[in-house]
Amino acid sequence: MKANPSYQPQALYLDDALLVINKPAGLPTLVDGYQRDAPYLAGLLNETYGRVWVVHRLDKDTSGVIVFARTAQAHRQLNDQFAKRLASKVYHGLALGQPEWEENIVDLPLRPNGDRRHRTVIDLQGGKPATTELRVLERYQGYVLIEATPRTGRTHQIRAHLAAAGHPLVADALYRRAGGQQPEPPNESAPIDRLGLHAYSLVLIHPLSGEAQRFEAPYPPDLAGAVERLRQRSSSA
Repeated sequence: MKANPSYQPQALYLDDALLVINKPAGLPTLVDGYQRDAPYLAGLLNETYGRVWVVHRLDKDTSGVIVFARTAQAHRQLNDQFAKRLASKVYHGLALGQPEWEENIVDLPLRPNGDRRHRTVIDLQGGKPATTELRVLERYQGYVLIEATPRTGRTHQIRAHLAAAGHPLVADALYRRAGGQQPEPPNESAPIDRLGLHAYSLVLIHPLSGEAQRFEAPYPPDLAGAVERLRQRSSSA
C-alpha cells in the first residue's frame, strides 16, 4: 500500500504502548469497503511501526488526534477506558451561522442509520442517549468556530447535534439539510472544501504509567488557512 503524499500521518507521541497520530483528512481509519485497495490509516501505520491495534475511529474527512495501541494488553486497557467514557475528546469545528448562545448543551437521543441516506437521526423514542457540550471559540461573517465535547460516543454525534442546533458543519452535505437552517452564505465560496471538523485533543490514562496524559493535534494547513481567511474577512468588513 502506498499513501498519497498528502495523506502522510504525523506522529504526535510514540512509546512501547501507544501511538498517537494527527490524522490527515481524506484518509479512512480502516479499509474502505468500497475502495479496498485505497490507503487507510491503520494499514499505513502497520507498515511503518509494526502491528497496531485500533482503539477508536475518526470519519474519513475528519482530521486530528487518534490513538492506537501497540500491544494487546494496551489495547484491552484503552478499549475499557473508551467503553467507560474515561477518555475525553474535544473537537473544533467550523460551522454555519451565528449561534445565539456562547455555550450550549445538546441532549438529544440519536439513532444511527436512521434514514435512506444512512444518517444518524434524532429519535426521541428509539434513540440512544447522546450529549454534546458546545462552546463558541470565534465568530466570523456567516461562520463560527465551535468547540464540541461529546459526553457520549454515538456515530456522527457532533455532526447530527450541530445540525439539530441549526449550525451544521461547513461542507457537511450529508447533515446540512437535516437542521433545516443555515445555508452557505451567498456569493461566497466555502472556506474549506472538506468537512470542517478536527479532533483537537484527547485525554486518557496511560496503560503503563496509570497517569492521565493529554495529546493535542495542531490544525492541518487547510483548516488553519480557512480560519485565518475568515478572521481577515471579518476584520476588514
